[in-house]
Amino acid sequence: MENIEIKGEKTEFFIPTVNFNAETGVCEIAGESYLEETFEFYQKLIDWLNQYTSQGKKTLIFNCKLTYFNTASSKAILEILRLLKNYQESGADVKINWFYHEWDDDMKMEVEDLGLDADVKIDLLTF
Repeated sequence: MENIEIKGEKTEFFIPTVNFNAETGVCEIAGESYLEETFEFYQKLIDWLNQYTSQGKKTLIFNCKLTYFNTASSKAILEILRLLKNYQESGADVKINWFYHEWDDDMKMEVEDLGLDADVKIDLLTF
């Protein structure tokens, strides 16, 4: 299974940096997510996670360091969180960490809402 490495960029749209490592099980998304082709971008990540989770009960650590995401991105992130919850419920060791700036109460509330919507525990950590 190949790793996913996407270098983030900020142009007219914002593409997050992605590093999903099949050997360590550490998956990280960082930066800002405001994409023109949101569905296509996140579908690659979801497909990768589906493949990873179908290969037994390997540990998965999901680190999210997004400082901004739009509504379309939040729908995709919610789908990822639900996938991780299902994997966790199947007996796998899953840890979800969301890093945010201590002063960013709006982001903290958004993440708390995502956790409630996905019915999954997200550890909130500050930068």
